[in-house]
This record gives sequence, C-alpha cells and structure tokens, in this order.
Amino acid sequence: MYQPSPISYDQHRGFRHTFRRGKLSVGLFFPIEAFDGDMPTMRNQVELAKRSEELGFSTLWFRDVPLRDPSFGDVGQVFDPWVYLGFIAAQTSKIALGTASIAIPLRHPLHTAKAAASVDQFSEGRLLLGVASGDRPVEFPAFGLDPDKRGEIFRENLDIIRRAQRTSFETLQWGRGLLANADLIPKPTTNEIPFFVTGNSRQSLEWIARESSGWITYPRPPQAQQQVVESWRQTVATQVGDVYKPFLQSLYIDLDTHPATPPTPIHLGFRLGRDYLLKLLEALEGIGVDHVILNLKYGRRPAPEVVEELGSHIVPRFGAQAA
Repeated sequence: MYQPSPISYDQHRGFRHTFRRGKLSVGLFFPIEAFDGDMPTMRNQVELAKRSEELGFSTLWFRDVPLRDPSFGDVGQVFDPWVYLGFIAAQTSKIALGTASIAIPLRHPLHTAKAAASVDQFSEGRLLLGVASGDRPVEFPAFGLDPDKRGEIFRENLDIIRRAQRTSFETLQWGRGLLANADLIPKPTTNEIPFFVTGNSRQSLEWIARESSGWITYPRPPQAQQQVVESWRQTVATQVGDVYKPFLQSLYIDLDTHPATPPTPIHLGFRLGRDYLLKLLEALEGIGVDHVILNLKYGRRPAPEVVEELGSHIVPRFGAQAA
C-alpha cells in the first residue's frame, strides 16, 4: 500500500462492482430516511446500510456538507464524510462507497488524497470519489476561499490529489504548497481512485471527459437526459476514444404504496409507484445512464419499508456486479 499500484482504475473493485457498459445500477444516498427541513435523524443508518448491501444495491453515497446553512435545505448525513465512510466501511463488506461529492477546493489536497486512499485501503478498494467545486455561498468565506477562483482551485487540487496517489517521492508544487523529500501514504488499491466530476464544477465538458473517470449530473426527463448522455458519449469519444466513462445521475423519489401510481414531479424527482419507477429506470438505462443514486428525503413512508420494496422489486432488475 506504500507504493503506487500498477493496476488501472477501471479494474478498481468499487468501479467493477458498480459499472458495466450498457447496464444500469442503483445506489442510495445517505441519509437513508425521509425527513422534513434540513436535519435528518440519522437513526438506524447502519442497519439500513447493511440491509441495502444484502438486497443488492450497488453503492452507498455520502455527502460533503461541512456547515449547516438552514436556507440551503439539506445537511446530508450530518457527520464528516471521511469519518462516516470509515464507520460504514467497517460495517459492510462488498457494497461500493461513493462520495457525491467532496468539495475539494475547501480542503487541502494532501489531506483529501490521504483520507481517500485510507478509506480505499481499509474498505479493500470500494471507494468511488465524487468531486465538486462547491456551491454553498456560506462555505467560501468560512474557509477563506474566493468563490470566483474555485474552478481554478478545483483543477489544481484535483491534479495534486491524483499525482500524490500515482507517484512516490515526486516533488509536487502548486499555488498553495510544495511537497518535496516526502511521500503521501497510503496509496490507493489502484493507480488512482476512480473519480467523478459532479455537474460542471466550473470546467468544460471536454475537460471532464478527458480527465475524469465519469460524470455525475442531475436528473432530467428521459428525453432531455438522452441529449445530455449523447453529448457526453460523443465528447468522451472525441477526447479519449473508446474508453468507458460512466454517466451517473441522482433521483429523488417518494415511493407510493400503490405500485401503479403514475409519476408526479417533486423536487429533483418524482412521487410514483414502483411499476412506474421500474419503467423510468429502464428508460434511463435505454438512453445510456449507467447509475442512478436514489434519495429518499422527500418520501412519506418509513425508509426501511421503501428499501425493502426497492430491494424486492427494483434492484434485482439492476443488480450490482460481482465485487
């Protein structure tokens, strides 16, 4: 673990568990619960994480929300993502663990590189690293960051994270630091941890297609999303050729008790029955979406009940790959 791995990121355990070209997989966002306001209870999350793994969900996703801003409406899983990742990794054995996403301009790149590699090692290669430039106005002054420069800092920090993981005792210099005569340890289980840019993070689509392992974006109606997927595939092909770079999206759901309930819009998703959810996910698979991250925040039913229904009727159609 102290020398860079020669193994390519596309052989990473979490990557292979979650993604396969032409097949959609399903994950869950923490907190796995429905709640009003911006604060979840965080009750029974370990039990739900374990049950999600047993039911065949491919990935559990963690948010990076360092500060509470009640006007923003959501504090994610409350706890620091790296601490909580370590905690959940110790309670599970095969489900992939993803960040969606770490706001890397707010964090020192060497701290991020070390935390990510540490989680990847003790989870035996299950970490998928979603990264973003940050979007909450209260965070930038609190961390001494000029929000207008966060796109530039995002690129620079990401470059240092990747180089620190891929090299050993290489001098690294950037705008806010110098690493010389020292090495970052541990190294991840592959030459770098697969990383996924969220939204545009103030980068061009060409840059994302060239540099990332994949792209996390936002939910849209299938017809609109199809245009985005096609643009992504074409841009990847132009930038790097026939390389598989997954397309991921989030989706908020309020799963109705009646399977045949047709969809009605909610914030970033739908209230619907499982029959229509299955049709929606099949439509997304058909247009080339590789992974859908379900968020239960706006639901009206107890999360354990919803997880069981999803695990019985939805997940088997979109099962995780062998770890």
